[in-house]
Amino acid sequence: MSITKSYRESHVRSLLKAFSWRVVATITTAAIAYGVTGQIDTALMIGGIEFFIKFFIYYFHERLWLLARK
Repeated sequence: MSITKSYRESHVRSLLKAFSWRVVATITTAAIAYGVTGQIDTALMIGGIEFFIKFFIYYFHERLWLLARK
């Protein structure tokens, strides 16, 4: 028997999901940038810029999906 918990996705939960995913994805991006350039400062700069831009993109993407569910 399966028990399903029904809940509404909150803004805080969406922000936490966006943040945790960005950490994983940014580490991956920075590692790839380092592999391509061989320069740690360039890799960190690319990762840092990418983190903030894609954080907000993911958050709004998540919220749009929730609106589409209604």
